[in-house]
Amino acid sequence: MTIVTRFAPSPTGFIHVGSQRTALYNYLFARSRGGKFILRIEDTDRNRHVEGAVENLLETLRTLDLEFDAGPGKEDGNGPYFQSERREIYQKEVDKLLEAGYAYRCFCSPERLESVRKTQREKGLPTSYDGKCREIPPAESRQRASAEAHVIRLKIPDSGVCRFHDIVRGDVKIDWSQVDDQILVKSDGYPTYHLANVVDDHHMKITHIIRGEEWLPSVPKHLFLYRAFGWDAPEMAHLPLLLNTDRSKLSKRQGDVAVEDYLSKGYLPEALNNFLALLGWNPGRKNEIYSMEELIREFDINRITRSGAVFDVKKLNWMNGQYIRKMDRSCYLEEAKKWLDDVNINREKLDTALLAVKTSLSTFRDIPEKLEVFRGGPAKPGPEAKAILEADSSKEVFQAYLGEAEALTGLDAEGFKALMKSVQASTGVKGKHLWMPVRIALTGEMHGPELGYIAEYLGKEENIRRVRKQLEQS
Repeated sequence: MTIVTRFAPSPTGFIHVGSQRTALYNYLFARSRGGKFILRIEDTDRNRHVEGAVENLLETLRTLDLEFDAGPGKEDGNGPYFQSERREIYQKEVDKLLEAGYAYRCFCSPERLESVRKTQREKGLPTSYDGKCREIPPAESRQRASAEAHVIRLKIPDSGVCRFHDIVRGDVKIDWSQVDDQILVKSDGYPTYHLANVVDDHHMKITHIIRGEEWLPSVPKHLFLYRAFGWDAPEMAHLPLLLNTDRSKLSKRQGDVAVEDYLSKGYLPEALNNFLALLGWNPGRKNEIYSMEELIREFDINRITRSGAVFDVKKLNWMNGQYIRKMDRSCYLEEAKKWLDDVNINREKLDTALLAVKTSLSTFRDIPEKLEVFRGGPAKPGPEAKAILEADSSKEVFQAYLGEAEALTGLDAEGFKALMKSVQASTGVKGKHLWMPVRIALTGEMHGPELGYIAEYLGKEENIRRVRKQLEQS
């Protein structure tokens, strides 16, 4: 059997990071089993459609390297499916449900439905349709349909229990009494998610549905539709929620939730994929950095966890920093230069400055701030830094440093490492007692960009001037 999965977003604006994780899991599972990954745009709710959302969605998926395949009827690979273009298919299928008695037309006005819900709320009851139109004779229903606005509803069983198996949740049961007579076709003739979803999954030969746990209560409606049509249902896996650090549901009130927000802040697509893959899936290994090829090779749908996963931005920052450090020189410099503002530094030495800050970056958006060390002279040392500068070992290091530096014809990052090795050999000072005083003398800071590149950027004469000045003040 060929595995076929799908990502089926609505074009409502941005891509939520939870939706991106859903897309990623579908992609990884399909690719890990040599299957297909299909993209389907669920655009039947015209009121929620946002102009440009589809283009943004496609661009974001390309950026994240999630390539979708052609499905049935799309053998030419010409873009994703659009549900708005498949209305005839849905209408033919819903006609079968009406004919077989699994669905019915509902002529209740919005005002009546709101009145029913209001009464139910006042009585402390769950809000649901009261079934007023369930038993209208088919002939009367057809006659009224030509003149009256109506929707088409699914006729859910009156009693009993729906039982099903979920790959993540295990065996699940939901009483039919908790399931409403779902609207399948709206008064404007467009299908709802529930009808279009089931019809499309069948026609597109979807074998596995991987989606968020918020859809779990809808499973009985979908399984009932499969049974009514006489179709086999795909296997299902409902993913755990993404949570804020306080264990509440991930919300924009507590931070960014759009994939585009993170990309615009300088997070690498590879890092974002890696981070999201580990939110709800346990690879069974201690290492946390995985390339896309490694994720595909390691992904096991049976290792998706049930409990909610915390979206820890600190962890994402760490992971993104690891990916930045792994970038080769040319790729890093090309990307880094896209994030420069009007930095007032020596443009001839820009590459050196950018390489200096590489190991201290969490995101590329940090670059302008990190380059501050190259603007003007060193910062004024704080109390802790002053204490280090005044130590006898620091003065000894400065004296040796000046002697070694003055003998050089020039100074680059590699030459600086050799210089410091010579200072260590002549003084016996090593570790932070060797490196920290030199860093403070050159920058005024105890921490910061890679020191060898700072020394190269400043050049031999400026290195000597700053270290000599510090030695005289100590």
